[in-house]
Amino acid sequence: MAVSCDIVWAKQECEDLLKGLADVIPLDSSARADFLTHCAEPGGKYADVVGIFHTNVSVARLGPFDRALVQGLPRSVKWIAHKGAGYDKIDVAACKERGIFVSNTPGAVDDATATAALYLVISSLRLFAHAEQDLRAGKWKASHRAGAAHDLTGRTLAILGLGGIGLRLASLAHAFPMRVVYHNRRPAANAPAWCEYFPAERLDEMLAQTDVLSVHVPLNAETEGLVGETMLRALKRGAVVVNTARGKVIDEAALIRALEDGHVGAVGLDVFPDEPEVNPRLLEFPNATLLPHVGAATSDTQRIMEVRALTNIRDFFTTGMGRDLVPEYRQ
Repeated sequence: MAVSCDIVWAKQECEDLLKGLADVIPLDSSARADFLTHCAEPGGKYADVVGIFHTNVSVARLGPFDRALVQGLPRSVKWIAHKGAGYDKIDVAACKERGIFVSNTPGAVDDATATAALYLVISSLRLFAHAEQDLRAGKWKASHRAGAAHDLTGRTLAILGLGGIGLRLASLAHAFPMRVVYHNRRPAANAPAWCEYFPAERLDEMLAQTDVLSVHVPLNAETEGLVGETMLRALKRGAVVVNTARGKVIDEAALIRALEDGHVGAVGLDVFPDEPEVNPRLLEFPNATLLPHVGAATSDTQRIMEVRALTNIRDFFTTGMGRDLVPEYRQ
């Protein structure tokens, strides 16, 4: 058996986990066409690959693992282990049709992404990004207005999607303390008593009380554009919007309109709809803290993610199943 991998942080762990189970073949195709050619060749580089270690770097080189690419994979492929929580670049339905399992790394990114979200909350409320821009331009704090900046203590943080990342952010914010409220399709079983749940019929009530809305839902057909005109306008005027999930969960045009007329007071964004492209209009707002999707980009978290993804492949080889199948396989 063989595994196609692009390992950066856990090379020794890769060797240890797969020793005696599989040969590791570097995923070194530079482009989609080259990759598919090697997949199709009898006896080619990827002809006997059973498992694929998938990363966002893979997407940058090969494009999304859409239906066309999945159909071009060798018939031997049985498992795609994605390094990351969000797996929207993989067509899971096409994989299921081919009998290919898909796993991700839930939990591995919780701390890093939650601390990135907390930074965006702090910077957006305190307008730190704009203050730093002034300092670097030699303006000291000429354009900083204390009246436009706000403390976190006593503010209401609304979390849209209280999963692992949202729950970690909740615990960090609670320390200030901030009041924490959340909306899920159903109450989170592990939510602490101080997290107040708002069901769908009370969503507008929650938004009307919100000082900061932090988005933590996965991107799928149901959530694309979820935070749109209606939800944004239901927010308290001047509220902050933070997004460390996926760019397309927010209707960017609606968000920009709300920033322009002041209904949204500031934004903190780590993700964008058309990465790596960023809407130039966002760059013009002094009340926007913008990061280039670095929420989980730490050496510690990257290694944990690689080990978790590789463990899913190892477990498939040894037991026939990995523990982190994406939810679509449990439906």
